[in-house]
Amino acid sequence: MIADGTVSLPTIPSLPNRAGRFMTSNELASYFSESLCLFDLKATNKRDALAEMVEKICEDRNLKDQDIILEMLLNRESLGSTAIGKGVAFPHGRTLAVRDLSIVFGRSNAGVEFDAVDKKPTHLFFLIIAPPQDKDNLYLQVLGKMVDIIKEDSARDQFMTAEDFSTLQSLVGSE
Repeated sequence: MIADGTVSLPTIPSLPNRAGRFMTSNELASYFSESLCLFDLKATNKRDALAEMVEKICEDRNLKDQDIILEMLLNRESLGSTAIGKGVAFPHGRTLAVRDLSIVFGRSNAGVEFDAVDKKPTHLFFLIIAPPQDKDNLYLQVLGKMVDIIKEDSARDQFMTAEDFSTLQSLVGSE
């Protein structure tokens, strides 16, 4: 937090893959799927928001380890909130419970108490889950690229008003 009480979103350096290439916005967009979008999160607190998103990914990907994934995310949150301020959170982690990197998009119009650095409710969630072995650094590339996209006020406003998956995907892939 800056001295005047405003929040500056963190910068996560983009990392190249093994071939030395950086992830493009279109490549990032390919990791989003319509079935993993929650445009109206019902949760009002951190645990429930994470549980709602984890339930969605477990249903969609036919995963049996819902409790393990939720516990991993809660453990990560205990190290420090992934709510970076300005209404945005990037809950993330690695687990053997998944085979491929997945992103769940969640939006809460009412806002969720998520221990954000600016102490304000969180509205936009980009849950990123990946397997521990990630030879191309996809996990870090996705996280860095998403922070890059969401740092502009106008981008956050557009994510808040996106009404469908097509709009969401174009927002992610538009850079």
